[in-house]
Amino acid sequence: MSDETDGGETETDGSGTGKDDGETGKTGDGGDPLRVAVIIGSTREGRIGDAVGRWFVERARVRGELDLVVLDLAEFDFPVHYPERATEQMTEFAGAIGEAEAFVVVTPEYNRSFPASLKQAIDFAYDEWQTKPVGFVSYGHGSSGLYAVEQLRSVFTELHTVTLRNGVALDFLHTTLEDHAGACARDRAVRLMLDQLGWWGRALRQARAVRPYVS
Repeated sequence: MSDETDGGETETDGSGTGKDDGETGKTGDGGDPLRVAVIIGSTREGRIGDAVGRWFVERARVRGELDLVVLDLAEFDFPVHYPERATEQMTEFAGAIGEAEAFVVVTPEYNRSFPASLKQAIDFAYDEWQTKPVGFVSYGHGSSGLYAVEQLRSVFTELHTVTLRNGVALDFLHTTLEDHAGACARDRAVRLMLDQLGWWGRALRQARAVRPYVS
């Protein structure tokens, strides 16, 4: 079984290319900051998903063109069995998904896939996901969580989202988040993914305003 553990290899490497004004919060198209929901997918005891989430958010918060909200699934009281009617917590989560314009999913890898807690939460919403971009921050031993991302791409395609080609993948087999080795490459990967997330988020925002999506 692939466990959560702790270091850092990136799925992608490249410098940021966006034209956004991070200091003023302007998006480059004159619009409001893009509302991005960062979803921390692991809920297990002893997880490091919250640490990975904080690490990512610290780097993303310097982007003034982004309005970040963190949705930590461990802080929601979701039912074990799917109820006939949505609970207050389920409705709250779906509402937060609906308000967001883009997403970053922080996921570990278990047995070449992602945790059940994340799949459960994803299924609490449907229309709320549509026509919005999704980026991934994955972590694991050796594979850097990329098997989980591969599975998630299929799920989010079914939900009519746009999944980003570039992401951030952390390999905790030999290193930790605190290691300086590879830090520059990790930060470049974060910048590149956020550049792409912002581009797609604003493009799809404009498209939704012009024409209703047909699903």
